[in-house]
Amino acid sequence: MSKPLLWSKFVLLVLVCTSCAGGRAFTRGEYADPNVIEMLSDKFNENDLQLIAKKMVESLAASPQFQNLPTRPIVVVGKFKNSTSEHIDLKSLADKIQVQLVKTNKFAFQAKEAREEIAEEYEYQGSGYVKQGQAKGPGQQASADYILTGEISSIVQEVGADKSVYYKFTTKLNNLNTGILDWTDEKELRKKFEKQGVSW
Repeated sequence: MSKPLLWSKFVLLVLVCTSCAGGRAFTRGEYADPNVIEMLSDKFNENDLQLIAKKMVESLAASPQFQNLPTRPIVVVGKFKNSTSEHIDLKSLADKIQVQLVKTNKFAFQAKEAREEIAEEYEYQGSGYVKQGQAKGPGQQASADYILTGEISSIVQEVGADKSVYYKFTTKLNNLNTGILDWTDEKELRKKFEKQGVSW
């Protein structure tokens, strides 16, 4: 066999092996409806987040003690605790609940994470750069009426090829004036999975 032909076969073999061994790249994509439920894995996903947020918002907005109030109660978001073994983005969940509650026009929210930036802005406005009489400063902020907290826990069961994951999310709204728990609710989710054999 001639050397050029042998070399060509070697190069072809290397290319084939490289394409088989290398990882696949995602080169094409499309938008998908975020409201369509798809369980691609046995982990907590965006659909779980949406279901939990929807239940909490509907429950709180329909709660009798928050009907026909003269003013909107002011709420500050407190800690959302993850008691599962998974990494769950509870900030996204808290943000979604907050956004949806604001849309009900029954609650007003104070941004706890913005307090440091607000304090810095007070310093700037009090430095003399802002027109006299228009500068904002400390001592005029509205006081929060409630603090919203939450906790998610899970129970995982595996028997053979079957797996069951149970989530429970509990939300609480505490009255900052009295310390009384004025509202609480929970959302339960149970998901079942079955391991499939991999065929080549």
